Amino acid sequence: MQNIICMKWGSRYGPEFVNRLYSSIKRHTKRKTRLYCFTDDYRDIEDNIICKPLPNIHLPEAISFSPWRKLSIWQYPLYDLKGDVLFLDLDLVITGDLDRFFDFKPGYYCVIENWTQLGQNIGNTSCFRFPVGKFNSVFEKFEKNPKKYWEKYHIEQIFLSAQIKDQIFWPTEWCKSFKHDLLPNWPFRIWQPAKLPKETSIVAFTGKPDPDDVINGKWPVKKSQFYKKIYKQLKTPKWVLNNWL
Repeated sequence: MQNIICMKWGSRYGPEFVNRLYSSIKRHTKRKTRLYCFTDDYRDIEDNIICKPLPNIHLPEAISFSPWRKLSIWQYPLYDLKGDVLFLDLDLVITGDLDRFFDFKPGYYCVIENWTQLGQNIGNTSCFRFPVGKFNSVFEKFEKNPKKYWEKYHIEQIFLSAQIKDQIFWPTEWCKSFKHDLLPNWPFRIWQPAKLPKETSIVAFTGKPDPDDVINGKWPVKKSQFYKKIYKQLKTPKWVLNNWL
């Protein structure tokens, strides 16, 4: 049995994001696979998804609803989960085979190499796999002084990369960033949609735009930054429509 985890807290992402993720997982796996959703709101999440309360973690109030909450899944025990589990963010689009993410380097912490920090040994935790319990010392270390590590590292994925020396990056072609890898440069993006590489299984939508924004063909811009509308333009790719809705 393959186990995949996602997390949903607060109001940014509704239950439809969890349900879409589950449908996409089923389309892109051949083996038996379960999805666990750790959440503070179970409402309207499909019955076949295993919902559990958000794991406890002591966080400074300023980051209590930030990605630092992901560190909670590094504790042990973690409900009934054992062995390697795959974590997926809610705002990514699955476009290809997920089974291979369980076959690659079993027993190791595997993560995306962060697109904006190439060569700096920093992971991007939009998609990562780890063996439950093996690195619970990372969680315990953070719990002892969360404010210290937040102020030192600022971002949880940088903290993780500093603590886990033998992290392994997924093959580059497996995971792409919509914004940093696939979106054509301006002005070509005005009429050319982002192209999906053949070997890509995961497309991450870090920050904005979200997949829904791309489907609507609109890149949200703050009113005070209206000038950014000049280059924050995009066409809707068919592969997003086919894999998201």
